[in-house]
Amino acid sequence: MNYLAHLHLGGDAPAQLLGSLYGDFVKGPLAGQWPAEIEAAIRLHRRIDVFTDSHPLQMQARARFAAERRRYSGILLDIFFDHCLARHWADYASEPLPHFTGRVYQVLAAEPRLPERLALIAPRMAAQDWLGSYREFAVLEQVVAGIDRRLSRPGLLAGGLDELERLYQPLLEDFRQFYPELQAYVAREHAGR
Repeated sequence: MNYLAHLHLGGDAPAQLLGSLYGDFVKGPLAGQWPAEIEAAIRLHRRIDVFTDSHPLQMQARARFAAERRRYSGILLDIFFDHCLARHWADYASEPLPHFTGRVYQVLAAEPRLPERLALIAPRMAAQDWLGSYREFAVLEQVVAGIDRRLSRPGLLAGGLDELERLYQPLLEDFRQFYPELQAYVAREHAGR
């Protein structure tokens, strides 16, 4: 899952929203460097990633990709599944997407101590409405290109957007089957706290 899904699943409190994002920016053991509620949300982010990466429906979706792209298909799926979530937001959330994303951007703007890389991108994320823009498939081209530039060997995601377009319908069906299972998993995780 990418930013939007983690934010949607992580909880509504500001600390939960922050930790849901921090999970992509804070690596290694958590030893009290962040408030307890934020660290709990980072841990949930990590459990969501493990659940997602090992789920049979996720493996089925990755197997749809051409062999030469399969190793990095998880990255493409994370982005595509955020697109699916944004596009079909009303099926999974009661709060309208623009209200939700606005709330996230306000929480980010009010936090003086974001992880370094997140602090750099948070203003652009809000100004360009990254989370809401996932509704448009064309935006994924910019997202894929940005991630590709940050990989150890740029060019590994070349052709990925074309493949997502070709696989759009079956991957959308994979998302529709998988996301409710992920929501149920996260509900159990929240109940277990």
